[in-house]
Formats: sequence, structure tokens, C-alpha cells
Amino acid sequence: MTLLDQPAGVTPDDGNDVRWDLDPMMDEVGGMDAAFDAAETIADDVQQYRGHVAGLDAVAVAALLDHLAQFTELVRRATEWAELAWCTATDDPAVAATMQRAQERATELGTRVVFVDLEWAAAPAERAEALMADPALARYAHHLAVVRAMRDHLLDERSEQLLARKAVTGRSAWVRLFDEQVSAISVELDGAPATLELGLAGLRSTDPEQRRVHAEAVTAALVPGMATRAFILNTLAADKATDDELRRFPTWISSRNLDNEASDESVEALVDAVQHRYDLPQRWYRLKARLLGVDRLRDYDRMASVATSDRTYGFSEGSRIVLDAYRAFSPELADVCQEFFDRRWIDAGTRPGKRFGAFCAYTVPTHHPYVLLNWTSRRGDVLTLAHELGHGVHAYLSRRQTVFSQATPLTMAETASVFGEQLTFGALLAEATDPNDRLALLAESIDGGIATVFRQVAMNRFEHGVHTARRAEGELSIERLNTIWADTQGAMLGDGVEITPGYRTWWSYIPHFIGSPGYVYAYAFGQLLAMSVYHQAQVQGPDFTSRYLHLLGAGGSMPPEELGRIVGCDLADPGFWDGGLSLLDAQIDAAETAAAAAGRL
Repeated sequence: MTLLDQPAGVTPDDGNDVRWDLDPMMDEVGGMDAAFDAAETIADDVQQYRGHVAGLDAVAVAALLDHLAQFTELVRRATEWAELAWCTATDDPAVAATMQRAQERATELGTRVVFVDLEWAAAPAERAEALMADPALARYAHHLAVVRAMRDHLLDERSEQLLARKAVTGRSAWVRLFDEQVSAISVELDGAPATLELGLAGLRSTDPEQRRVHAEAVTAALVPGMATRAFILNTLAADKATDDELRRFPTWISSRNLDNEASDESVEALVDAVQHRYDLPQRWYRLKARLLGVDRLRDYDRMASVATSDRTYGFSEGSRIVLDAYRAFSPELADVCQEFFDRRWIDAGTRPGKRFGAFCAYTVPTHHPYVLLNWTSRRGDVLTLAHELGHGVHAYLSRRQTVFSQATPLTMAETASVFGEQLTFGALLAEATDPNDRLALLAESIDGGIATVFRQVAMNRFEHGVHTARRAEGELSIERLNTIWADTQGAMLGDGVEITPGYRTWWSYIPHFIGSPGYVYAYAFGQLLAMSVYHQAQVQGPDFTSRYLHLLGAGGSMPPEELGRIVGCDLADPGFWDGGLSLLDAQIDAAETAAAAAGRL
């Protein structure tokens, strides 16, 4: 009997009994230390290529990369196992120590083979182009091109080794401290401690008083560690400025753009296009105020449900909804999703010491992905499950690629996840016959789209403000950070939303600013792309499914523009972003129609 077969009422259906099984990840290679020892043997063997990489023929380069792929799989498997174990036990010192030991050994091993990338990047352009065109290197061609793209920003081997080693006790240590601080945040609700996740979940309530109480409780819970989190952000911003200077990146965001295989100009075009349509969220928030019966929303009302009553979902019911939605589109995708449940690849419940948020870990092509959730029984959790399983099927199907090309750049990484959300949203909407239910669903979809596109771009503007000010002014005070946050959020929210004093500090729990600076605009990119892909699915019909599966299976084995063409999307078209934004505009129109039908306007 799988977790989805459990009879109703036998056990609590809050997801707390749904915990992943990480043991096979290490059992398959004999344990963490055995994996590192095997990787060390490969690193020793690879030393024979030192000083000769640029002179190898295509067959020899392929053999070298085969060795490095095996090395990378072993190292990544061991480190990700340790990190995943820590994500559900951030308050366990022994688990944290194991993760630290894994990171230190992985770094030490990685520095021993860094010469391969450096020598390849330094190879003469004509020779490199000829090698990448050779059929013997077809499976590695895109990876080699990506390494070449970094050649102007790489340092000498000794410097690269030094930066990598220092990062373990520098940047990585600060990120870990931040994660532990946020995971330990305790929100007092009804006189009892609760996780930050549960505190924020209350902002979706239909009860305005509950939203206010939860918002104030979250604000109060953020106060104790505020100075530490501000110091961490300041320290990592300064660290990034040093790194960017050493690597000759012109702006704070350039290194992220290069990783994403996107030009600074194209990212600027995306951000500008979204900012120029800030009228869309502002229009929606004015409409939402009317639906909620208030003159003006407060910041903690933005995600409020407009449903006539709160609807909760047990984990089993939510899982069935998602699986049925995937199956209606593609039985193959649904079968992959089913494996996540049957083989314990999901950790669903919310509990103290567990990492905040939700994610999917790709791990390595020779294993399988894992999904982490924090289930709070809201309808949004159903869509989050659909989102993370989208990442999951993407990771699973792209295992046919090498470890270097399994994952896409971040700009493409949200395609399958948002597509999965849209499938599930469509299924929920199709079953909703009551006008109030349809309105509530449309409102949640619009809230999600605005959060993913507009709020993420506003957060990108916050990061821009922080990194720019940190480089010009030095260490930033909490109040300075609060002001940058309020100003950049306010530009997006407009005069339709009141920013309360407490909300000014809510930048301080967001992990992306710490662990992945510059990441957030990829959500907007991915949302708009995925909406276009979903539109293509509706236009092309059944023939689209095979192309979509081809896209997922391709992983990151080709540039984003080529991946987009598989499903009929032209990422080079300057009007591409406007098309996705127009779909959000149409959703707001549909919500107005539904509100009128429900007698709410």
C-alpha cells in the first residue's frame, strides 16, 4: 500500500508521515567516504593530462571528460546527500558537521581537477571550435562551450584553488548560518510556537483579523536575529564585489547572467518589460480590495483568499489532484510523478528544524531527484506540489544527459515547474462550477503569477539596490536595507497597497538573496516562458506532448534559444515577454468577469 492508498481517518493527512529515504543515495556507492575515496582515485588518474589538455584530440578529450563526469557524479552525490540530510535536521549538530565535512572534502578534490577547465578555456579558439564540432565530443559539446564562455573571467590555477578553499569557511559558511537562523525562527500563534512557514500560510486566510495577527507575529519573530541576518547580507554582498572585481565582471549581475547563458542586455530587457507593466499588479490589487471589501489592501492582504470560506487539502487529496492533472496531459509524466510517492522521494511535512520553503534536488543522472515541501494544507500547497514535481520530472527525464548537462540554466529551470502548476490549475478550474470557486481559483492563479513575475523583478531591484549601495556606501544599516526593500516593493505595489512598518523587514528571511544572488529574475523569465509553452500546448494539441517530453529530456544539453525552439518559442524575439504579460492581463479580465458572475462587484 502506498501513501496515496491509506484509508481516510487512519492517520493525520498533514504530510508529516511522508519523509524521503536518502539511504539508497549512499548505499549505491558504499557510503559517503567511499564515494569520496573513489573520486580521489579518479582525480589522481586525471593528473596525467595536466599541461596537455589543449593538445588532445577529440577522442582523448572525450575520454578525459568521461573520467571527470564519473568524478563529478561521485562528489556531487556525496555532498548532496549530506546537504539533503541537513535540510530536514538543521538543528542537529552531528548532521551539520557531516555536511561541513562533505563540503570541505568536495572542495579539496575539486581544486585538484580545476586545471582541466582552465587549460580548455585557454586553448586557441580555432582548435577549440574544431574539437567541439567533432562527433566524438557531441555529448559534451555544449558543456565545453559553456566553459569557454568563462575564459575571460577565470584566474590562474593557484588563485582558483585558493578562492574555492576559502569559500568553504567564507561564503558557504555564511549561507549555512543564514539557513540555520531562518529555520530556527519561531512564530508565536495562539500562544504556541509555530514555524515561519505556518506563520506565512496564515496570510492566505479569508479572515482579515487572522491575516493581521499572523503578519504581526511574523514581524515579531524576525526581530531577534535581524542584526545577524543583515550582517550576513552585508558580508556576502562585499564578498561578491571582491569576486566580481577579481573576475572582471562589469556589474553585480553579470556573473549570474553568464551562468544563465543570457546577456546583460537581454536580462535588462526582461526587467524593463516587467517594470513597464507594473500597472497589471496595481490594477489587480485595486480589484482585490473591492473583492475583500476594503478601500485599500495592506501588504499582508496581498495573498488573501477571496474565497467565501477557507478550503483545506489533505496531502493525499492534493497528491491525487496533481497526479490526475499530469495524467490527463501525459501518462508518462504521471507515471514518473507516481514514483516520487511510491519510492519515498518526497519529504512533505512542516516541522521544527526543517529548511524553510520547497525545492527539488536533481542530485545526479545515475540516481534520481528528491522533493522537499512544507505542507500547510492550503490550496497553494497543491500548486506547490505540482510545481516541484514539474522540476522532478524534468530532472528525471534529463538523466539521459551527462552530469554536466542534466540541468538547464536557471532561465529555463522553471519551465516544467510552472507548466505543471498550469496543468493543475486548469484541472481545478475545470471542476469548479460555482462562480465563487472559479473566482477564488482565478485569484490564486493571478496572485501566483504576480508573485512569480512582478514580485521577483521587484526583488531583483532590491538586490540591485543593495549590491550597488554596498559597493558605493559600505556596510548598510538595517534601516537602509528596510528602505531599499520598501522603495522597490512600493514601486511595484503602487498606491493600491499600504506598506506597513513591519513589512519593511521582510527581506530578511528570503534565502535567495543569500545563497543565490541574482537568481530571482529567473523566476520571471521562467513564468513568462512557461505560460508561452502552456499556450503552445493548447494551440498544438496532442502533437505537442512529444515535443514537450523532448524538451525535458534535453536538459541543459543545448543553449536556451535552441531549447525554446523545440516547443515553438522564440526567446530572441523582443516581443516575447509582452506575449506572456498579455496572458496575465487576460487572466485579470477573466477574474473581473467571474467576480461579476458571482455578484461580488
